[in-house]
Amino acid sequence: MRVVVTGGAGFIGRSVVGQLAARGDLVVALVRDPARASFLQATGVTLATSDLADVAWLTDQLRGADALIHGAGSYKVGITAAERPAMWDANVGTTERVLAAAAAAGTSRIAYVSTVGIFGDTHGREVDETYRRDPSQGFLSCYDETKFRAHEVAERAIAAGTPIVIAQPGQVYGPGDHTLIGEVMGDAYRGRLHYLALAEVAFGMAHVDDTAAGIIGALDRGRPGEAYVIAGEPSTLAAAAGLAARLGGHRPPILRVPTGLLRLIAPLNDGMGGLPGLPANMHETIRVAQASYLASHAKAERELGFAPRSLEQGIVDTFGVHS
Repeated sequence: MRVVVTGGAGFIGRSVVGQLAARGDLVVALVRDPARASFLQATGVTLATSDLADVAWLTDQLRGADALIHGAGSYKVGITAAERPAMWDANVGTTERVLAAAAAAGTSRIAYVSTVGIFGDTHGREVDETYRRDPSQGFLSCYDETKFRAHEVAERAIAAGTPIVIAQPGQVYGPGDHTLIGEVMGDAYRGRLHYLALAEVAFGMAHVDDTAAGIIGALDRGRPGEAYVIAGEPSTLAAAAGLAARLGGHRPPILRVPTGLLRLIAPLNDGMGGLPGLPANMHETIRVAQASYLASHAKAERELGFAPRSLEQGIVDTFGVHS
């Protein structure tokens, strides 16, 4: 197939692009800066420069394509009010434009990459694709809100007849993960994690290559109009860090930073735009880190063949090879 991919230079996207190219698909990756995405060309991928702002240009790129994977977006927690418009456009605006272009081009197969996070705080329950939150209760972060609204954009496009399958990853980890979660797990594995903060946040954890395979499975075998959770094994951050430490031959960190202490310093931190080593918006970070984001991948397992490796195996595959 000729597959157009947005977000191909990102953490998940590069694995998606690599797997598509490895099976012989002709991949066109729409990237903001080809110089920073040149590593994709080693896999035979064609790069096209785009900030995803021009619907007419996007429509031209999609004409003749067999499929589209829209994975571009912005993920960051703890941002300032000044950063919110850019995140809104990166997550909601680009989804509106890309899906409008796909509809105009008549693209016959579309996978949109959403997130389990659109369910909000599941309060320790493992929900499924039928779960609906109450948006009137507010959102935990700007990322939470913008991905929820982008998910609504995709649902409206589905209702209008656009053949979209929605993939919903959970917490993704693996080689090249520069998020706080990846850093915590890596430091724990190497015996460098001396304390743990906001340790009880819970999510379904899947290796990046398994997540990418799930997204491609949604593109290939998903039923248009359906959503598929492609999250992995449920775990708290504390449990994941403890497992990583033990697998690396180290003791898990004993010292915990009380969340109450973080709340005390949050006003000072946020007023100063972030103290050294801390997010600019600690109030938002604390809200997110006190929630659980748990969802079952049973539907994706049945219909897509999604089979994520265990967290234990994923940690070894990530840090045992790349430590």
